[in-house]
Amino acid sequence: MESVEEHIAAMPRIGDKAPVFKAVTTQGEINFPFDYRGKWIIFFSHPADFTPVCTSEFITFAKREPEFSTLKCQLVGLSIDGLYSHIAWLRTIKDKIEFKGMKNIEVKFPLIEDITMEIAKKYGMIQPGESSTKAVRAVFYIDPEGIIRAVIYYPLSLGRNFDELKRALIAMQTADAYSVATPADWQPGDDVIVPPAGSCGVAKDRMESKEEGVTCYDWFFCTKKLPLDKVNNPLKIK
Repeated sequence: MESVEEHIAAMPRIGDKAPVFKAVTTQGEINFPFDYRGKWIIFFSHPADFTPVCTSEFITFAKREPEFSTLKCQLVGLSIDGLYSHIAWLRTIKDKIEFKGMKNIEVKFPLIEDITMEIAKKYGMIQPGESSTKAVRAVFYIDPEGIIRAVIYYPLSLGRNFDELKRALIAMQTADAYSVATPADWQPGDDVIVPPAGSCGVAKDRMESKEEGVTCYDWFFCTKKLPLDKVNNPLKIK
């Protein structure tokens, strides 16, 4: 009889060091995440080559790659298909597929071969409830120090929202750079949240403060202005 543990897909958690591996990709061999030290990484999986939802996603990722590059972020994809399948699929995307007016799109970021599913299993990308042979649409945000900062999972049927993937990246970079938090539905240029006071004295001072741009609704909920030019300038983001 199979144990309960065999049905559980282990996955690294937020705050963990990103599991390391070496792999063959469409852009050559990589040593992950060390090859990208100093950059943010969006490491994402997709179920299979030559599938429609994945095709729409790869076209979009490739089209918007310069936006992520400006934010000092490297895209790295994975599926459990082989290298030659990857190459044929990406060539088909460039030569034949059009999506939302995007066509002749060349995918230049690495797509990992993972036939053995070793890497997918290491990152918990195989979800038995969805499929035992396909990686779900997982997204791992890894910071420049190789630490996992966010994880987003989608079912096989749901294509990802790329505006949200970019918004989350900018929000985390902004939080790091300015020691703030971002509220619900935050967009670059919106007010940010000042971390809660850690003592009664600080809370009292904060409520009485007249600091320009800071608004305190109560001791635990204070916001401040953060101009859009600071958020969107990659030189301002650590």
